[in-house]
Amino acid sequence: MAVTVCVLARNRNLFAVIILSGAYSFLMATVLVAMDAVDVAMTEASVGAGISMVLFLGALVLCKSEEARPIHRPWLPLAVSLAVGALLVYGSLGLPAFSDPNAPMHQHVVPRYLNDMKQEVDIPNVVTAVLASYRGYDTLGETTVIFTAGAGVLALLRRRRKERER
Repeated sequence: MAVTVCVLARNRNLFAVIILSGAYSFLMATVLVAMDAVDVAMTEASVGAGISMVLFLGALVLCKSEEARPIHRPWLPLAVSLAVGALLVYGSLGLPAFSDPNAPMHQHVVPRYLNDMKQEVDIPNVVTAVLASYRGYDTLGETTVIFTAGAGVLALLRRRRKERER
C-alpha cells in the first residue's frame, strides 16, 4: 500500500492516478478482510474501487489527462499536511491497543448493542442492526453523498454531449 501511495503521489497522468487509487482501494479491502471486517471490506471494494473509479473516469473525460505543473513549490500545503499528520499521530497515541478487551468501547458500547439489540430493534444480525438502525442516518448520509456525486458526473457528461452536438 505504501508503494502504491508513493507512486500515486509522484504520477502526473490522471488516468494512472485513477487506476492506482482503485488498486489502493482493493489493497485496503484486503487489509480489512484480514482484520475480519468483511462488511467494511466489501463496502471499500465497491465504493472505493468501483463507483469512485467510474465517477473519476467520467470526470476525466471532461478535463485534460495530464495534471498541470504548479508554478511554484507548494511548501505551505506540505507544511500544513505534515502538521495535521503529526497531530493525528499524537492524538492516536492515547488510544487503547488494537483489540484490547479492556478498552472502553468493549466495556460499554459493545455489551449494550449485544444485550439490548433484540428489545430495541429486533434485527437478528448485529452488523445489520448497527448499520441500519443505530447508524441509520449516517448510512443514509453516505448513500446520499454517493448518489449526488453520481448525479453530478452524469449531469456534466450530458452537458458535454450537448456541446459536442452543437
